[in-house]
Amino acid sequence: MQSMKIFIVEDDTWYSEVLAYHLSLNPDYEVVRYSSGKDCIDNLYKKPSVITLDYSLPDMTGKEVLKRIKAFNPDLPVIIISAQEDIGTAVSLLKEGAFDYIVKDADTKDRLWHSLTLLRENLSLRNQISTLQDEIVQKYEFGKIIKGNSSEIKGLFKRLEKATQTNITVSITGETGTGKELVAKAIHYNSARSKKALVNVNVAAIPKDLIESELFGYEKGAFTGANTRKIGKFEEATGGTIFLDEIGEMDLNMQAKLLRVLQEKEVTRIGGTGVVKVDVRVICATHRNLSEEVRKGNFREDLYYRLLGLPIELPALRQRKSDIPLLAKFFLDQFISENKMPKVSVSTEALNRMLSYPWPGNVRELKAVIELAAVLCDDGVIEPHNISFNSANSISDIMLEELTLEEYTYRIVDHYLQKYNNNVIRAAEKLDIGKSTIYRMLKERGL
Repeated sequence: MQSMKIFIVEDDTWYSEVLAYHLSLNPDYEVVRYSSGKDCIDNLYKKPSVITLDYSLPDMTGKEVLKRIKAFNPDLPVIIISAQEDIGTAVSLLKEGAFDYIVKDADTKDRLWHSLTLLRENLSLRNQISTLQDEIVQKYEFGKIIKGNSSEIKGLFKRLEKATQTNITVSITGETGTGKELVAKAIHYNSARSKKALVNVNVAAIPKDLIESELFGYEKGAFTGANTRKIGKFEEATGGTIFLDEIGEMDLNMQAKLLRVLQEKEVTRIGGTGVVKVDVRVICATHRNLSEEVRKGNFREDLYYRLLGLPIELPALRQRKSDIPLLAKFFLDQFISENKMPKVSVSTEALNRMLSYPWPGNVRELKAVIELAAVLCDDGVIEPHNISFNSANSISDIMLEELTLEEYTYRIVDHYLQKYNNNVIRAAEKLDIGKSTIYRMLKERGL
């Protein structure tokens, strides 16, 4: 437990000495006494951990002193000690931010000791939470979670820096597997809202008839099965950030309700009549082209412009192939460490094979491929035959790139060679070309 500096503010000298002696029995408590509200306020710069405050002081009331303490430091705990056993006064002071209200009687010293013990535990827990939050922020530093040295990634870092400086809505676009959720976390944990919650909502994963109650909550009895009040995701995220992933999957009726929430900054729970104010930063993501969806009538134009904010487009992996060696090593080292495996390296030939692949599944696919290769390889070296691309990715995936006819031809031949375990004759038969054509192409490329 950490040490605590305690201010005792009490105009009764004898009573002040009694409290000070009692608290000084704990060697971790540093006790300082003051006899007036002014003396206490003038010494707040000494940063006390907690203040015990007599309600009836000669120069000002305890309530006035409490307000001035809270104005100086809203988080500074204050324990009121009063001769008045008045419930109304106690409730009023607790509403003003007092940590506890203790009546002067024979049990005062024990109650004060107990209150300080609870407060000390709360402060310790708060410090632990703050430490964990700092660790999370460090974990999500841009360079630690987004790997790459390409010009595309350097441009992304600049965009992310802009996103963390204000509360502007951020819209993230990019193909599946490019890391949209990871980028949303990086923005939140590097922003001024990092100490508050980041609430993730995958719109595509929530049934259409449940999305409203999930986002906005509901009151008890609002519908069959609503046995208790439920707080919605927007209320959970108050003070922090809500990440609406796959926002393009939201139906038009729900889009209208979301637009109202974003405009009014308030929600109404299902079955409720009152409104709840929410202070939420919105980050949304989609793999769809929302402007195209607007043109088709699938997405509201007014909501589109409300969500657009600062647009961030994540580059596909095939657009930053120079990052593949770095990413492959990162995922490989991570997998080896997590599974306590011997060191594994990637051969030049295996790396060349990865560089020639269009990666329709992007970074997520690369991670899966390299982890499988680490398991399949022999003698601690990943060779080309250990690189197994997802069968769901057909040859049509090469059309994702804009290549020359010669390059497309090579890709097609390479696909069939991989499919038939480098059997040139079988590949030539399937492609209805001469095997000499395949040999010539391989020779031209130094293979």
